[in-house]
Amino acid sequence: MERNVIYLDGGMGTQLQANGLKPGELPEAFMFEHEELLMKLHRNYIESGAQIIYANTFGANRKKLEKCPYSVEEVIMKAVELAKKAANGKARVALDLGPIGELLEPNGYLSFEEAYDIFKQQIIAGVKAGVDLVVFETMSDLMEIKAAILAAKENSDMEIFVTMSFEHDGRTFTGCSVESFGITATRLGVDALGINCSLGPAEILPIARRLAKVTPLPLIIKANAGLPDPMSNTYDMDAQSFASQMKAYEELPVRYVGGCCGTTPAFIKALTETLVSTCSESLYEEAGYTCSPTKCLKLDDVHVIGERINPTGNKRMKEALRHQNMDEILSIAMEEVEGGADILDVNVGLPGIDEKSMMVKVIKELQTVIDVPLQIDTTNTEVMEAALRIYNGIPIVNSCNGEEANMQAILPLIKKYGANVIGLTLDEKGIPETKEKRLEIGKRITACAQAYGIEKQRVFLDCLTLTVSAQQDQAKQTLQTLTAIRKELGVQSVLGVSNISFGLPQRSILNQHFLTMALSAGLTMPIINPNQKVMMDAIRAYRVLSGLDKDCMAYVEAYANMSNQPVTQTSNKEVTLMEAVCKGLKDETRQLTIEALKEKEPLDIVNEQLIPALDIVGERYEKKEIYLPGLINAATASQCAFEEIRKSILKSGAESISKGKIILATVKGDVHDIGKNIVKVVLENYGFTVIDLGKDVPVETIVETAIQENVYLIGLSALMTTTLASMEATIQALHDAKHPCKIMVGGAVVSEEYAKKIHADYYAKDAKQSADIAKEVFQC
Repeated sequence: MERNVIYLDGGMGTQLQANGLKPGELPEAFMFEHEELLMKLHRNYIESGAQIIYANTFGANRKKLEKCPYSVEEVIMKAVELAKKAANGKARVALDLGPIGELLEPNGYLSFEEAYDIFKQQIIAGVKAGVDLVVFETMSDLMEIKAAILAAKENSDMEIFVTMSFEHDGRTFTGCSVESFGITATRLGVDALGINCSLGPAEILPIARRLAKVTPLPLIIKANAGLPDPMSNTYDMDAQSFASQMKAYEELPVRYVGGCCGTTPAFIKALTETLVSTCSESLYEEAGYTCSPTKCLKLDDVHVIGERINPTGNKRMKEALRHQNMDEILSIAMEEVEGGADILDVNVGLPGIDEKSMMVKVIKELQTVIDVPLQIDTTNTEVMEAALRIYNGIPIVNSCNGEEANMQAILPLIKKYGANVIGLTLDEKGIPETKEKRLEIGKRITACAQAYGIEKQRVFLDCLTLTVSAQQDQAKQTLQTLTAIRKELGVQSVLGVSNISFGLPQRSILNQHFLTMALSAGLTMPIINPNQKVMMDAIRAYRVLSGLDKDCMAYVEAYANMSNQPVTQTSNKEVTLMEAVCKGLKDETRQLTIEALKEKEPLDIVNEQLIPALDIVGERYEKKEIYLPGLINAATASQCAFEEIRKSILKSGAESISKGKIILATVKGDVHDIGKNIVKVVLENYGFTVIDLGKDVPVETIVETAIQENVYLIGLSALMTTTLASMEATIQALHDAKHPCKIMVGGAVVSEEYAKKIHADYYAKDAKQSADIAKEVFQC
């Protein structure tokens, strides 16, 4: 890999604003009337040392250009044409693509395939325009990144760069961790990845260090010019200070360096004069990983795979699948996670159901309530690909085997979607009786995977468990194979443990002792029922005695307080209405509300159960025990309860219930509204009626609507420092109108200090705080 540092350009939006772009005006439309200016800005960056410039295409998608007189294709063709003219062969031109502006399912309403199609349209236009590479930047949703990367790979052969924007804790506002981003983007086959926007160089540095440990790829850093100051509408760093802070990145494998918001050609020139010309060696810690957006597992320890989302021998799952009872399946999943499962196996194969559609539905639903990675368990390659396509993260896939046709069908899918794979040590002849033959099949699977470009650390071999009631000698062969796989092949192993005792009494005794023997023989990923106490006891004890549980911390956490022991029951557990809301069980919440309405008054249910439940969820969100998806899911479950309560009230002849009306608007000049849209979802699901005025909303529209609709709480959002003046003007106009309302403000560039300065009543740092403010205003 080349190690020369390559310089990127700096901020485009802030440069356009400094040269006449008005608040709310689309940079893509502005370009058509200011071609010379665009080329001048590009040339300024090139003359300052930029070797790659980003075309003015950041918001060129059909959602954001909906009211623009120019099409996606016209914008991209023009932007690339101007960039290439300006470059004149002295710099490469990147197709610069930002987020679509809407959350993807299951957190939002935009489907994966629609997002894919939006990016596909942009990619095809970029290829036609002759760009040199594509950059997806300022991303925050891991699912959107996946759609973008797949669209680029399946519709072009361009180099692909991708950068996300993180908060100080190394997570995006959707909760995606920097590790999950790095692993997922790397596995999907991008050429470079990194971090841009939101923070300055000093704030990004510790996050970049974490990223460098989970990817072997060169890093991209495009930091802001420090942090925005809403009091002055400027960023707080000059070019030399920026370059001086960027010196610290020389210890990292950062190959692509530029600037984001607030940076100018002077910043790029300072970088070229300050940084060394070569990037550091890779810091990648080679290991196997599986991840969800919020949780990353390094597979160098013992990890429990929960086995219960599988209809085989499981009456509860069979009934749930037959009746499409998602809440029951989610309950099983949550019980497994609470019991100690690190990964959940998902098998929905049952005669009489559409396995493909069911697998997709179950995976989508599971990802709204649990944060552990999933194992996709199917032998149907069509089902497998559908699941891999919509899985948000890097899963494990079960199963491949030693048959040539099987490997050729499955391994290309594993490579394409970056997944991990379990190989069963069997082939067309069945399960071999000896260790040597099973090991030979394991070697064949591992070698074939590597031939497809799937690293050894992504391959896990299942030595297969045969019941001792029929083939007693095979237990020994399985244990010997586990040891041989670890020593001779150097790969991790998986084993379904409970089959060992099939047909015998007191199965848990055999299961527990076989598990302990298997762990001692080298097993690292047992597939078990984590809700059986004896099995988790064995796991925790083994981890202590083998030194994996440092200072016995996990063991102490599990057993210091007996109430913390895992549940031992696998039968249905009745949940309360409050628990159903907290867990995001929508159907169960609805049914429990219907039952509660037979005995209680509607408002009593709201005040005694729904509001306390949402308060609990809010506290967990504040403590970062859950993230935005969990908050939205619980709020959505509560909305199911509110719907039933409204029906009950209407039947009784009373007026429909609403906690209060709220206006939301992104202020005049600001075309960014994803944050406002998230606030809307949360507020509605907390029981408030939201009048959404959209983005780039004139001052007079907000004032007139507030008066006409008699609204007493107004929420204003701004993302750009240049539109903060519009926020202040809106607040002043509301005060001048003497309308008795409260005003809350929020957005990336808004601070509590600025909120006080412009006489807002509240500053809302996030969607949860917006709901807290609303509850205070309406005293509910």
